[in-house]
Formats: sequence, structure tokens, C-alpha cells
Amino acid sequence: MAEPKYTLEKIKFATDNPTYKKACELYESGKIMNFDDNGFTYTAKVKGTEIYNVVVDTKYYDRGSCDCYLGKNDTLCKHMVAVAIYALLRGKKIPAEDKDVIINPICSNKIGELSKEEFANIKVEISASIKHVKAYSGPSRTWFAYQDSLSEGVHRLSAIVSKLPVSLQTAELLVSLLLRLDKKLISGGVDDSDGVVGGFMQEVVGVLLEFTKKDAETIKAFKKLLGIETCFGWEELLVAVYDKSIASH
Repeated sequence: MAEPKYTLEKIKFATDNPTYKKACELYESGKIMNFDDNGFTYTAKVKGTEIYNVVVDTKYYDRGSCDCYLGKNDTLCKHMVAVAIYALLRGKKIPAEDKDVIINPICSNKIGELSKEEFANIKVEISASIKHVKAYSGPSRTWFAYQDSLSEGVHRLSAIVSKLPVSLQTAELLVSLLLRLDKKLISGGVDDSDGVVGGFMQEVVGVLLEFTKKDAETIKAFKKLLGIETCFGWEELLVAVYDKSIASH
């Protein structure tokens, strides 16, 4: 028996949300049949509109085959993802926290600071997630895989942002995150032609604006942006809020 080299977390963040949700439904409704592990691949039959024959690599959940329409066109399908999930869980329930994927950052609406240990752990999570937002210099045939990497990084970061409590401490953390991403877009070789990273950054700006409604102290975090010109002007709203706050005192 071969243990998968991927994790459920990897599948959750790297797969588009609709495909992941449908795969979870297939798994939980018992549609995976005749599962077999030969040490190199996982094979199974998946019951859908018809019975599909599925093969998934033990190292890469998105490599394999399926005789459904998408599979025949070399596109990752819900059947392959469902078999990959089965290979990991072998019939166990999918943890509740892994069923839903936060694909857009939101404000938690919880007031408070992170402990020293929590803060350190969050910084490690952010750094690990940002590694997926990397430079692109490959051939055109790897373009879609590259975009998938950007999406995975953004999905991971969205989950982190969405669990942060509202405080000056976390507002400063988000401003630093935005500046790190901005540097990657300006001089780090990141090709964000599809706007995946830029869109995420704009949404984080929205989260920070929500922070200011919950705790006015968070506005102080925007001072760091004074005199800075970013790649597409995302800082302007935050600087305007800071300037207005200073003028009113």
C-alpha cells in the first residue's frame, strides 16, 4: 500500500472550488467503488451519470486519467479528485473544516490580538503560502500550471486572512503582506496577467477597511504606506483613510 504524497489541504487549496465540492459529494455519497492501490497508482470506478474508470498517481493527485468527458480532454475532473480523497481518507469522514474553501478573504469581525505563539505561526503560514506566488519564466505549455500555483497561494492566504482577529497588530501584518505581494508583482517576476494576485490584494484592502470600522486604532497601520506608490494604486484608499483620521484630530 502506498501513502499519497499529497495532502487533503493540498487538494483543497489547489483545486477549483466547484470541482472540489463535487468531489467531496461523490466521496461522501459512496460513489467510489472497487478502489485499488498497486503502490504506484490508485484505481477505482466512480459512479456518476455512468460508471467511470479512474486512475490517480500516488505522488500527484492531479495526474492520472478518467474516461469522462473532461478526463478525455486532459482536464482534472471531480472523479479524479474524489479518488484522490478516498486514497487519503479510505472511507473516513472529511473533517468539517476541510469541506469548505474560503476563496476570498473576509473580515472575521472578531476583536483581539494574536498571542506571541499564534502570531509567529501565522507568519510562518503566510511565508509558506507566498511561495506559491512565484516568478514565471517557463514555456507557454506550463502557463496553466503556473496560474494554478498562483490560485493556490491566494486561496491559502485568503484562509489565513479570514481567521485573523481585528487589531492594530493584525492590520500591520496585512499591510506587510500587501507590500510583500506588491514587490513580487513589481520586481519579483510574477506574471499576474489573469489578475489573481491583484484581485486578492484589492480584497485585502477591503478587509482592512472593515477593520477600521471595528477598531479605529487599526488606521495607524496605514502610516507605513505614506509616500509609497504601488503597482496599481491599491494603497490610495488606505492612505486617504489615514489622512482623514489625522485631519480630524
